Amino acid sequence: MRLKKFRVTSFRSVEDSGWIDVNDVTALIGTNESGKTNLLLPLWKLNPAKEGEIHPTSDFPRRHFTAIRNATRKPVFITAIFEIHDALRNQLRQLTGLPEECFTKVSVARRLDGNYEVDFPHVPETRTISSSSISAQIEAARREIAAMEPMKTEQGLKEEMLDIINGAKGFLTEGEECGPELLSEICDVLSRPRLDGAPKSSSIVPRFLRLIEEIGALHEELSKSHPRDDENAKELILEHLPRFVYYSTYGNLDSEIYLPHVIENLQRDDLGQKELAKARTLKVLFEFVNLSPQEILELGRDLLASGKQPTEEQIEVAAEKKKERSILLQSASTRLTEEFRRWWKQGDYRFRFEADGDHFRIWVSDDRRPEEVELEGRSAGLQWFLSFYLVFLVESQDVHSGCILLLDEPGHSLHPLAQRDLSEFFDGLAKHNQLLYTTHSPFLVDADRLDRARKVFVAPDGTSKATADLGADDGDVTRRGAGYAVHAALGLSVAEGLLIGCEPVIVEGPSDQHYLTAIKTLLIANGFLKPGREFVFPPAGGAKGVKAVATILGGRDDILPVVLLDSDKQGNDFAEALRTTLYKGDSERVLQIGDFVEVEGAEIEDLIPIETMVRTVDRMFRQSEIPFAERVQEDKPIIPQIESWALANSLGLDKGWKVQLAKSVKRTLLAGRGSLVSSEVFEKWASMFNTFQELTSAK
Repeated sequence: MRLKKFRVTSFRSVEDSGWIDVNDVTALIGTNESGKTNLLLPLWKLNPAKEGEIHPTSDFPRRHFTAIRNATRKPVFITAIFEIHDALRNQLRQLTGLPEECFTKVSVARRLDGNYEVDFPHVPETRTISSSSISAQIEAARREIAAMEPMKTEQGLKEEMLDIINGAKGFLTEGEECGPELLSEICDVLSRPRLDGAPKSSSIVPRFLRLIEEIGALHEELSKSHPRDDENAKELILEHLPRFVYYSTYGNLDSEIYLPHVIENLQRDDLGQKELAKARTLKVLFEFVNLSPQEILELGRDLLASGKQPTEEQIEVAAEKKKERSILLQSASTRLTEEFRRWWKQGDYRFRFEADGDHFRIWVSDDRRPEEVELEGRSAGLQWFLSFYLVFLVESQDVHSGCILLLDEPGHSLHPLAQRDLSEFFDGLAKHNQLLYTTHSPFLVDADRLDRARKVFVAPDGTSKATADLGADDGDVTRRGAGYAVHAALGLSVAEGLLIGCEPVIVEGPSDQHYLTAIKTLLIANGFLKPGREFVFPPAGGAKGVKAVATILGGRDDILPVVLLDSDKQGNDFAEALRTTLYKGDSERVLQIGDFVEVEGAEIEDLIPIETMVRTVDRMFRQSEIPFAERVQEDKPIIPQIESWALANSLGLDKGWKVQLAKSVKRTLLAGRGSLVSSEVFEKWASMFNTFQELTSAK
């Protein structure tokens, strides 16, 4: 069976998660304490591969703990919808007598007392047959009996039969459905004639009895109990229900392993969770490379440990055993190295296993660092991924074959690029096992597969919710909350895509980005610009952030991008700093607004026709008694004038007001399609963009 969706209710912080659709790989994304784990745990406890008991003190929702504890019938905490495979559908058909199309899906729920409920959503609650179909059967019998020549002693019986048949038809209404209750009444009517004394050679009695049999068979079929009430059907579903495997501790391997402890721990069932996870990882390591810890230990036994002087023959046998052990370890090392390279893309790693007496060691090297280092001396990310890789690759093909894997916050210690590799690893696992995982890292959210992402958040009532609407406001419009990881993942993907084949011009902030995007659009639309390559305007978060962004973007092709700064004091200071440090020798690539506008101290807003700016400001601040239009001076930078005018008129300027102003101006300019722009302004704009083109084409 294949999981299609699930719903958590009355479990810990979740009162009702809503339905959560499931793909081959499904990501549950949310902030800390949003309740992500509380969505995985009940799914695990629906049918755990191991452990997974229901614990009232931890699993019952606290706010309803007393009511649930005292309730005779505990509430459902998990409901899952599964798609039923063909073989099982056929078994259900044979068991219930219902058509296979009734068994395409099944709902399996579990209550907090551990009891299961099984339902089949495609089986109708009340089974019916069309009245016209029943009427046709009755009419066919009536016509045949009416056409028969009865024996003389049956003449009265024939008339009685025809009257009864007509009476039975009277129960039916054209166009309506006939259920088991109505069929029962028709059966009662048809059973009224006394046929015990009818002649054995009668021709009309057999036909009438066949009609009774046909209607009775239909009544029996429609009267069958719903398959959810059939214990055999329920047991069959639970027998085929996939098991769920939950992981939150992944058991990183140690670089040095004491073999006697390994052998002992593999036999114990009283280990703590951390030690149990390590024992599991060691078990699958030895299974994966076809080694037995007992054999490795025995092959390396030191003959001198017995206190007796060994014979030449014993020394030769011991040497041969150690040689065999060395070959086994080399072979195992080679296999792990080759298989691991298929999944891990962060380095060309080589593993070497070494056994020294009772100790087993794992050494790691790579092309950049050829000297061997113990596994524990390498990054936590490598240790984690190796352990994770072994556990899932081995167990998913063995004891967990066909199980649904639930991973709680995997890959936290991995580098962002390694987290992306982990996402690809999930795709490989999903060929054999459906997989759900929780995360708050944008690097574990595949921007090309946002259809697999589900957002988990805390609703205003304090309960956990989930939604496929990645733009939902989490109940708090001032925060992106769980959606931030999605926005970040999408932003990373978009940024990578935009910068391919584009020419970046670094600007100070988002306001610059809005104005320059509008200017570029109008220049192209009105024939003033024919760019060879697309210009994009990444904001640096202020003048002081330009150097860092320039360094990052310059790393793409070792050529520094063009920079455009304001000509106010801060812009002048940072421009000078760039020209004497990072851009020394490329100072012409540091541009300022004052290069294109004849206004001292000009900022990006001074590129825009002043009439458009003034009208937009007055629309934004309609409550002002004195319009900005009456105070503006055309030969001075407009932003300081707006700030002075707002202060004089007690108008509060919210944080981000310049960005809102830029958006409004952009909409106005684009709506006018250039009609609000003079030819003189177009020429200034064109001069600026031509400068961009000259500098970028000179690469």
